[in-house]
Amino acid sequence: MQLYPTPENRAPANITCLEVLSKGGIKLRAAYAIPPNPKGTVLILGGRGEFMERYFETMNDLMRRGFAVASFDWRGQGGSDRLLPNPLRGHIRNFADYDADLDAVYSRVIIAHCPKPVYGLAHSTGGNLLLRALRGKKWLERAVITSPLLGFHFGAWPVFIVKFLNFATWITGLSWLFLPGFSKLPMKRQDFPTNVLTSDRKRWDRDMTTLEQHPELAVSAPTYAWLRAAMNSISELMDWPRGRGPSCPTLIVMAGQDRVVSNEDTRAFLARAPGFSSIIIAESNHEILNEKTHIREHFLAAFDGFIETEKGR
Repeated sequence: MQLYPTPENRAPANITCLEVLSKGGIKLRAAYAIPPNPKGTVLILGGRGEFMERYFETMNDLMRRGFAVASFDWRGQGGSDRLLPNPLRGHIRNFADYDADLDAVYSRVIIAHCPKPVYGLAHSTGGNLLLRALRGKKWLERAVITSPLLGFHFGAWPVFIVKFLNFATWITGLSWLFLPGFSKLPMKRQDFPTNVLTSDRKRWDRDMTTLEQHPELAVSAPTYAWLRAAMNSISELMDWPRGRGPSCPTLIVMAGQDRVVSNEDTRAFLARAPGFSSIIIAESNHEILNEKTHIREHFLAAFDGFIETEKGR
């Protein structure tokens, strides 16, 4: 397994790419990089359909701050093993399989190779999965989550219709089908004007260059099975016991212009569970870490302040 930097998207210095074996014999693509005299490690958890190269800029930002970095591609996406004959289908049956991926990477990359203390930085679906771990596992000193998947924007689709279709495809064995309303092809350079992820053309084009050169990294629409698994996981997290906080202090950063996940649902979650801090970056679309430079700087300032609070205790 290998990484694919480009002139516009350089990999962190001395980054090591390795294969990690997860549940069911699934091979995951993982990587880590350690600067001189590291002051800890930030484990980066990407979202659905992403690939590690999208986080090279953020990795470099964190390494300039003195942190080691580590990341990986979830099963079914990026450079990790795919789960269906059509590799473009974003598929999973149960988020517990993703939990197993995180366990495998933590034990075989973080514990084996990376300096402590360990911090978490997760986005969207990765945020949902990190929250699952924070229900009990005491792995991290602090965690920061951007645009967590705690509810969807379903657009014109009533929720009861979505649930009915989910149930119907499950009982008929058709849950491998693409969700309607999503493109069956990967995102392309020309899709920027209608995308709901970022307002930054330069960073969009940077990532599309990677996909043009390495289309094997691409994933397109999710399947009904993925949606069913995601909704089940959201329900589990929304049943977070009242009065019990996460296993480490956690900052949730919402994107004010998000049209992928629901900030209303995130606020409902925050009202239920103590121990979380939150901010909103009003100008940002869903992918805060791939947004315009001033939005990223706003985020990085919040990240620095939150992590430095831990260091100063």
